[in-house]
Amino acid sequence: MNGSRIAAVGHYQPAKVLTNEELAGLVDTSDEWIRSRVGIKTRHIAGPDEPVDELASHAAAKALASAGLAPADIDLVLVATSTAVDRSPNMAARVAARLGIPSPAAMDVNVVCAGFTHALATADHTVRAGAATRALVIGADKMSAVTDWSDRTTCVLVGDGAGAAVVEGADGPGISPVLWGSVPEMGHAVRIEGEPARFAQEGQSVYRWATTKLPALARQACERAGLTPEDLAAVVLHQANLRIIEPLAEKIGAVNAVVARDVTESGNTSAASIPLAFSKLVERGEISTGDPVLLFGFGGNLSYAGQVVRCP
Repeated sequence: MNGSRIAAVGHYQPAKVLTNEELAGLVDTSDEWIRSRVGIKTRHIAGPDEPVDELASHAAAKALASAGLAPADIDLVLVATSTAVDRSPNMAARVAARLGIPSPAAMDVNVVCAGFTHALATADHTVRAGAATRALVIGADKMSAVTDWSDRTTCVLVGDGAGAAVVEGADGPGISPVLWGSVPEMGHAVRIEGEPARFAQEGQSVYRWATTKLPALARQACERAGLTPEDLAAVVLHQANLRIIEPLAEKIGAVNAVVARDVTESGNTSAASIPLAFSKLVERGEISTGDPVLLFGFGGNLSYAGQVVRCP
């Protein structure tokens, strides 16, 4: 094997749906205000008895079933999250325990909104190096737990959920080389900090950075796959805000691609947003097996990571 590929994907969202109209009963906002500024209509909210590892496990179980694999076939579990309450056991170990995966390497990855694409690159490197055979890569966040529900600038954005992918060895580059980096001096632009931890951001700074700096980086990710943006069948960007996603996708130049807009029904689910949106595209048949898809995460820490993958 000289490469790796995504064998299957899966996703999960809590049953409770919070509408813009319901939010308008909590803070000074409206459906029109939210849609016009961020493009979000609804979001899913986990209950107090639905921890991050439960969300992650549901998504991972779907991915395993879709791949036709058993828990014993997995020897690496990576969970991208920034909303874990406890430091140990980590979310990856808890997911492994819930699913009955015997003796895997189990690690959490905290790169906030770019966490899944960082974790996917790590799985790709690990499988290609021969240190793992099959990996479960999961993005899962419970943003509702770190949100100030009296702050209308942030509470209208967030949602909860999880998405997962099974990564295994392949004879070709099913996952292209990652393009990743950060702007650490601007880490203050997106934060989850304090006691209790609360999500905050400098929205205009993030918008300017994302729409001006990221298009060239996304095109570099395509170059590393030996493709042009015109070759892409789909673009799955971090689902932060429709006003960021649409101009960014246009500036990348992926004129033939389906652009994921799951933010409209799921809100910003941080590390879950890319695998969640990608899994829905696959489930709905909007992309086909072997299609090239750009996954590009960005946000917290002003970190970014992107790679082209082949649709399972």
